[in-house]
Amino acid sequence: MRIVYWSDFNCPNSYIGLVRLKEAIDELDLDVEWEMKPFELYPTLFDEPINSITTQNIIKYGITPEDAKAKIEETEKIALNDGIKINYKDIQLTSSRNAHRLVRYVQKKHSDISQDLIFKIFEANFIDNRIIADIDVLVEIASSLGLDENEIRNILESDSYDFEVLIEEEDAIAMGVEAIPLYFLNISEEQLVVPGAFEKEDFKIAIVDLINGEIGSKSYL
Repeated sequence: MRIVYWSDFNCPNSYIGLVRLKEAIDELDLDVEWEMKPFELYPTLFDEPINSITTQNIIKYGITPEDAKAKIEETEKIALNDGIKINYKDIQLTSSRNAHRLVRYVQKKHSDISQDLIFKIFEANFIDNRIIADIDVLVEIASSLGLDENEIRNILESDSYDFEVLIEEEDAIAMGVEAIPLYFLNISEEQLVVPGAFEKEDFKIAIVDLINGEIGSKSYL
């Protein structure tokens, strides 16, 4: 199976959805080739925190501070129900561009550890509340997986893979992608598109139906 998904490191639903999907895949004992594609949820953010996530939600969604706080708390509860202890309210909200550039490089050169890298970046952001735009943070994460520290630093301190990220984000817009996460599950000639963070059991049902060729009578769009 090949899974291509659009996601962002500042999107808690992308993190929750990926955990659920990974658990579904593991429980079904499937061999999967993964590819993450970039879709920056806040493309105008800088490399240093400016607004809290509460303020950002107020600005982005036009809601009250009370509603923004409730939205954040609800997201934390949903994650906790899946065993993910995120601290969303204290996230250091910064640009995810450097993280996406790093992922593009690792998926191209070291694909066997790309999913480990992706999970570690999500954890750094949502659990440890580190600044994922910080090159030092990303170098530390990459080197913890055995990648050469100097090589990673050279890539991130240049504009390497920036063009690739931009092109893939433009491709997503051209395809009509408006919300993340979005998953494309492929087996042979069959494809299932799953929008949003399904529950783990729903992912499993959808995958089994896809494997058995029974997905044609169902729609998840």
